[in-house]
Amino acid sequence: MQVAIIKYNAGNVQSVLYALERLGAEAVLTDDLEAISKADKVIFPGQGEASSAMRYLKEKKLDKLIPQLKQDFFGVCLGQQLLCAHSEEGNTECLGVFPVEVKKFKPENSADFKVPHIGWNNLENLKSPLLEGLDDTAFVYYVHSYYCELSEFSIASTDYILPFSALMHKANFYAMQAHPEKSGLVGEKILRNFLEL
Repeated sequence: MQVAIIKYNAGNVQSVLYALERLGAEAVLTDDLEAISKADKVIFPGQGEASSAMRYLKEKKLDKLIPQLKQDFFGVCLGQQLLCAHSEEGNTECLGVFPVEVKKFKPENSADFKVPHIGWNNLENLKSPLLEGLDDTAFVYYVHSYYCELSEFSIASTDYILPFSALMHKANFYAMQAHPEKSGLVGEKILRNFLEL
């Protein structure tokens, strides 16, 4: 199985490569349209800023390719947010796969809630083959200041300041706000489930 990891100058890509290696998957980091189109699975990870990431995707024509891909696709962290319609970060028009808004956390009480949201939180309302073998005792690791709103596409939620989409699914597109590669055995299980879809 050939897994393409989309290269778009976002951080934290190396740890995703290592995580896939541990699962025995052959992964290549690329922004080549043909290589991405031919891959069996595509992963779109990243930490970074929405508007500069979208600029790079447009330069490489990835903004046109990604929404048309037919193989199983997994957006992670910034990758989840960029699959949405619009982000408040830099007032950015995104890829529009999910007709969902990405909003900035606004803490009601900064003594209780810090932004960015950094640390472990559990998944709730799990419903997808991607989450098979997990339940609401599953904790994942977050680092983010922006969140995807809950919608009909939410397949799990997390509550921090307010409930938000922890994971989403539409057709062949899956997405996760937390970092599976930093989420221990739970993250490994989610990546394995994605590879086995």
